[in-house]
Order: sequence, then structure tokens, then C-alpha cells
Amino acid sequence: MINIVNGDIGYGEKLILNSINLSIVKGEFVGVIGSSGAGKTTLLRAITNKADIISGNVRVLGFDLSSISKKDLILLRSKIGFIFQGFNLVNRMNAIENVLSGMLHKISLFRSIIKLYKDENIEKAYLCLKTVGLEKEALSRCDKLSGGQRQRVAIARALAQEPEMILADEPVAALDPYSAKEVMDILNKINKELKVTVVANLHQLEIAKDYSKRIVGVNNGNILFDNQTSLLSKSDTDEIYKKLIDKNICFKENSKYIQKSIQAITI
Repeated sequence: MINIVNGDIGYGEKLILNSINLSIVKGEFVGVIGSSGAGKTTLLRAITNKADIISGNVRVLGFDLSSISKKDLILLRSKIGFIFQGFNLVNRMNAIENVLSGMLHKISLFRSIIKLYKDENIEKAYLCLKTVGLEKEALSRCDKLSGGQRQRVAIARALAQEPEMILADEPVAALDPYSAKEVMDILNKINKELKVTVVANLHQLEIAKDYSKRIVGVNNGNILFDNQTSLLSKSDTDEIYKKLIDKNICFKENSKYIQKSIQAITI
């Protein structure tokens, strides 16, 4: 489904991912871990061709992203559901209308503007909400829902696309532990029962280990670990998060320096 060979990926001339190699097959649940700024989000954006392929080869669902046409890019993105940390919903719309927006590639622009949806579209959107346990909130405005409920609406919207793959960028980072478990359980269900490939950037290491069959560890634009979750060791995680640890040390040292400077000024 995804095959990246010697991929230098970034934005314009700014290199973010350095000569990475990654292959993901249908049906996998892959957790991507690493500190902030490691390149995790850029990796997901590269899969939907929203980051620049500076060199190397990136193929997704059979499409070569280096030479993909606009028409094929639209088709590719229709096959990939994307879930954001910030939900990316239209808050003034109700839950089922947000889910229906996931079908825009199948609904005419005129019908979507005037909200004239076919019965089959509405039924499908309702079933997607039922899959995530929110059928009773179908007519609730999204700004009235909790964070966990809004993320489940976002998953239902992705399901409405009938995707072959779901990419989730920190889907539970802003949620409480109970809501986070609900969201991850749903993604796990979609992966196992619907055979949809899931690639998720996960901030919480324990959640990544609990749900992912495979872990990809990214540090400073490089893939340092790519293997079964059961093979991830403490030394591996220390190396993956090394930059974060170093930053914390620097922050502590700078804090000490600032504190001493303040004391010197006040004496």
C-alpha cells in the first residue's frame, strides 16, 4: 500500500525526512512514535502528497507520487481517511452533516451546497455514526459535543469515504484517558473488522504499544526503529526520544541560569 524508497521529504528546500525507507502492507496497524518535530506529521502528509518529495520514490496505493496527475491525486485522497488532533470539523454543522462531508467525492457540488442529500447517503452516514457509537448524537451540533465525541465524528467522516487506509495524526493527544481508549478501540475495530490499514502518529508510548502491531520510531528525520511492537526495547525508545531528553536537560540548565541571573539582579 505504501512504499517509500530513499525518500528525502520536506517543504520546498527544507528537508524534514532524510533518505527514509518504509513499506506498509494492507491490513497493518502501524504506530509512529517520536518526539515533537521528529518528522512524524511530515511522514503522514507525504503519503497524501501534501509534503514535497525532494528525491527518492514514494508509491501509495499504486500511484507514483512524483508524477501523479491532479485527477489521480483526487482519487488517491478519496481512498485515504485523515484524522487530525484538532478534529477538523465544522462546528456549526451537526454530526451527520459533518459525516456527509466525507462523501463529497460522490455527491454533486450542487447537492452538497443546498444540503439535498440522497436517502442512501444519509443512511450510510448514520451507519458510520453507529459504528463509532454516536447514532443518538446524529443531529447534535458538533460544538455541543465533547472532545472524544468530536473525534469519533471525525472517524465516522473518514469511514464515509470507504477508505482503504486511515492516517491519524495524534488522534488522542488532546483527550482524557477514557475518551482516548474509546477512540483507539474504534480504530482497532476498524482495522480488524473492516481490514482498513491504520497508520497513527501517537504521542503516548504506552498507547502505541497497546494498539500497534508494528512500531516505526522517528528521530530527527530518520527512521531508527521499524519492527514488531514486541521487539521494542527500552534502549530503542531511549534512542528514539533522545532529542526530547536532551531538550529537557537543556531546559533545566537554562532555567538554572535564568534563576541565578534573577537572584543576582535582585540582590
